Amino acid sequence: MLFCFLIFAAVYTEGYAQSVTEEKTSPATEQNKDTSVDSNIANLSKTARLQLGGYGEAVASRNFYSSNPFRYMYPDSYKNDPSHGRFDLPHVVFFIGYEFGNGWRMNAEIEFEHGGTESAVEVEPEEGGEYEQEVERGGEVALEQFWIEKTFNRTLNLRMGHIIVPVGLTNGNHLPTQFFTVYRPEGENTILPCTWHETGISLWGYLGKNWRYEAMLLPGLDSELFGNQKWIGGASASPYEFKIANTYAGAFRIDNYSVKGLRLGISGYYGHSFRNSLMPSYADKYKDVKGAVSIASFDFEYDAHNLIARGYFDYGHLSDAKTISIYNRGLPNASPSPSTYVASDALCYGTEVGYDILSQFKWAEKDNRKLYLFARYEYYDSMFKVPDGIQAEEWCERQIITGGINYFPTNEIVLKAQYSAGIMKNPFKDENSLAVGIAYSGFFTK
Repeated sequence: MLFCFLIFAAVYTEGYAQSVTEEKTSPATEQNKDTSVDSNIANLSKTARLQLGGYGEAVASRNFYSSNPFRYMYPDSYKNDPSHGRFDLPHVVFFIGYEFGNGWRMNAEIEFEHGGTESAVEVEPEEGGEYEQEVERGGEVALEQFWIEKTFNRTLNLRMGHIIVPVGLTNGNHLPTQFFTVYRPEGENTILPCTWHETGISLWGYLGKNWRYEAMLLPGLDSELFGNQKWIGGASASPYEFKIANTYAGAFRIDNYSVKGLRLGISGYYGHSFRNSLMPSYADKYKDVKGAVSIASFDFEYDAHNLIARGYFDYGHLSDAKTISIYNRGLPNASPSPSTYVASDALCYGTEVGYDILSQFKWAEKDNRKLYLFARYEYYDSMFKVPDGIQAEEWCERQIITGGINYFPTNEIVLKAQYSAGIMKNPFKDENSLAVGIAYSGFFTK
């Protein structure tokens, strides 16, 4: 309540200085504009040869459920546990872009997750509360992007290097100013790698006035890193100093902007995952096992008339899920695999709607300030379907209803507050939470 009061106080006491440059760099100032992260970065050269920028989030949350890792194994024993709080720096990212001339440009992003080095001791609920040294990626920091691009014309751009995989809504729109919730949308952030970035080759461009496409060749996922809680969500992050590429995959995305203020997008992924590991098995009994991962996604965003609405639907299928589950359960304890069963199908969908109530006041519109009241619904199940003989963990299925506010004193800064109801199946206790945060996203050079 105190945080909400401070936001409203800031709305009515802040000065009336306008910022034209903010308006030029905001991803939401033009209707029918491609607002994806990659495309915004690709357009940096239109303003200057050198661009510096980034984004970051600081969050405080109170979770009204047990923090004990055994709460899913013995739900009745922990349903009356006290709440717990957390402070977090989910993502702090710095990027640099440079225009070399003749259609050549470069971009790089360095990401710090949770204020650390991507190495941590974790207590794994799917492993019965065992303490585990978790290494999400080789190295001390994450290189989220590094690519060199050649633009031939508006229709054809060739990008080579470490690139965001354009599957789903959140991967292409993961800046904290591009979603209302304090943390990234939970569904896609669970069952898919998020933010999903791989080293590969991408072709993208615009077809006519209203169409944008992207096609990407990238290394396959590692089925040994699949699990019950996140499905394939942890499989893009290599625990080694290199990314294994025994198999390859493809991803694509198509967006349409025909209706003013509305973007409609479809995206997909296909690739084999079995034997894409450091020490794969070539035993005869596995000769026909592919571990084919197929993902289909639809998403949209509407931004007009002081209203923003976003939504997505993702469905994924894994072939040979039973064989992979049994294989992973038999891996050595020292393996980076979660060593849990994995589902053949996973599902998530969600939508959020926010209205800018300051749009009704001319003094706020003059300063380009915004205050969105928003609501969000989300559903996901990382074990939506399982093969015969594999047990589905019911705690992997949940609904989330969230309501809150986003206050933008400028286009690049947002203060967020929300209450979220995480609805679980019986006998699991609902995982409700209260969270507040502050974030920025923008360029330091113009």
